[in-house]
Amino acid sequence: MRNQPKYNFIKNTSYALDGLKDLIKSESSFKIELLFSIILLPIIIFIDQTLTNKLLLFITFSGVLLAEIINSAIERTVDLVTLEFHHMAKRAKDVGSAIVFISITICTITWLSILLN
Repeated sequence: MRNQPKYNFIKNTSYALDGLKDLIKSESSFKIELLFSIILLPIIIFIDQTLTNKLLLFITFSGVLLAEIINSAIERTVDLVTLEFHHMAKRAKDVGSAIVFISITICTITWLSILLN
């Protein structure tokens, strides 16, 4: 049996908000990316582009935030298991970093393609 409580929308929402608060408080990369999203959101709203292009800009930037959240979860899980250097722990953390890197690359290419077109 899994150690998982019965689904409760209110409790699950509060867990998610606790996670976001913790990310904002403790993860500098997430704070920087969140700041960028606050700056870029008005640009998405006010630029003269099709709705499809605006959605692509929004989705690709949201992907960066999601990738950073996944990376933070991987890093915290690895740190929970061991704080000592281990080759497999490094590999897991490197994969998390790769997720963020690829999402930033996709976001940058999308933004440049749309805005310079």
